[in-house]
Amino acid sequence: MTEATPLIRTLQGRVVSDKMDKTIVVLIERKIKHPLYGKFMKRSKKLHVHDEANVAKIGDVVSITSTRPYSKTKSFGLVEVLTSGSVN
Repeated sequence: MTEATPLIRTLQGRVVSDKMDKTIVVLIERKIKHPLYGKFMKRSKKLHVHDEANVAKIGDVVSITSTRPYSKTKSFGLVEVLTSGSVN
């Protein structure tokens, strides 16, 4: 029997919360096409991401990747901060 390689996903999103220690909340937005009508719709998801050094701040655009589960809700890790954002 052959071993299946694990699926490692890399995503980009915007930090919407950094109030927790070593954890940020990242908003992932994507566009999907409606199967019948063809209209493009926005779909979004908030993911809890492990940030070991607490480097990401609110408004930053970050790159994240899937990792081992750190907790019940946290199974992504921070790769890098792509652009620094400003708080409105």
